[in-house]
Amino acid sequence: MPQLTTVDHKVKHKSTIPANFGDEIELFVREYQAVGSSGTPKPVLMLHGRSVPALPGFDLVLPPKGGSPHPDTSYSWAQFLAGKGYDVFVMDLQGSGLSPRPKMEDPCNANPAQRGLLETNPGTGTCSPTAPYPHQLGNSQSEWDELATVVKFIRARSSNEKVSFVGWSAAAFVMGPYALQNPGDVARMFLLAPIFPPAGRWSTHPEAPFAPPPGTGLPTQPESKPPAVFGFPMNLTSKAGLQATISDKELADHVWQLIMDCDSTGQKWGGPTAGAPEGVMRWRNSYWWGWNTSTVPYGSTLGTAVPVCIVYGDQDTTANTSEQLGSVLHFSVPELYKAIPGADKLMIRVEGWDHSPVWERRANQVLQQMSWKWLDDKKVYGVDSGSWAMDTDGVVSEVD
Repeated sequence: MPQLTTVDHKVKHKSTIPANFGDEIELFVREYQAVGSSGTPKPVLMLHGRSVPALPGFDLVLPPKGGSPHPDTSYSWAQFLAGKGYDVFVMDLQGSGLSPRPKMEDPCNANPAQRGLLETNPGTGTCSPTAPYPHQLGNSQSEWDELATVVKFIRARSSNEKVSFVGWSAAAFVMGPYALQNPGDVARMFLLAPIFPPAGRWSTHPEAPFAPPPGTGLPTQPESKPPAVFGFPMNLTSKAGLQATISDKELADHVWQLIMDCDSTGQKWGGPTAGAPEGVMRWRNSYWWGWNTSTVPYGSTLGTAVPVCIVYGDQDTTANTSEQLGSVLHFSVPELYKAIPGADKLMIRVEGWDHSPVWERRANQVLQQMSWKWLDDKKVYGVDSGSWAMDTDGVVSEVD
């Protein structure tokens, strides 16, 4: 891999979430670029999902092994793409990773159903049934706003080049509607295991499909301060809860440590032994809308102005759920593919993958190659459109 330069940026942003509305904050953005790149490398922005922050998700680096003096960067999706000549940026939204976490310092502001994870370190026995700040942290508009700030920052550094998007899981809630509303900013989109509720929340206003849904009390104008509603600002995941999703236990320990390194508060909470916290992963509670079968065809953008590649695993029960769960929690990757109106769309279902192939050695390498090929020439394994399945031997076959 070519030698890379690494720069951690603090991108200034005027917050539009209720907890710190109007405050100037700094969003964390890490940039990778090959040393000596000629011309202006094409920019790529990578966005995390609901819970796992950007760095262990897209930039997992392991300690040296086998006598090598160098760390193992083979799991780093971001560094792989930078090594292929792209100017790669990874970002954390507010409430995740190294970006600000307003109203998330008090353990009593956690999801009441998850406070049991904190009984020992620190204790939450004095928490009332209602949190001190009983409201969600972000919402669709605030997260589109944060993405817009980072895209503007990247384009200013990249001779105004369009930015290609790479998103994992619930990043689709942010990147998908953003691309629909700002097609001139986005070159291509690669979505891993995208969360898509076919009948999810949306505005019924025919001229404002991305306005907040009726009955929420949220303002239709972004410059208006939204009310604080909907429950609590943060969710929690224990070390055991996250590591259950990673088959390699040694790797799981490194993933957890990187998450803790991003959170000086969360690392002091949780664990079964008093005085010996093992940490909890803290992640934002957001209220999402504007991403469903009614909005995806908007402007005939996806699959035309913005080509889209979707990759997911046949064992992924996070991105594909039962219709019996209702409109908000029923997710379907194939329904997203069907809803995209243009012909420049490709979907590959991979045999044996679950929701976290970024932490499986062989799957990670295949995934990196897929994303590179899509960004490079809009083809993956020689195909550029349609619905396909890949078996465990890497054989790709077209499916209905």
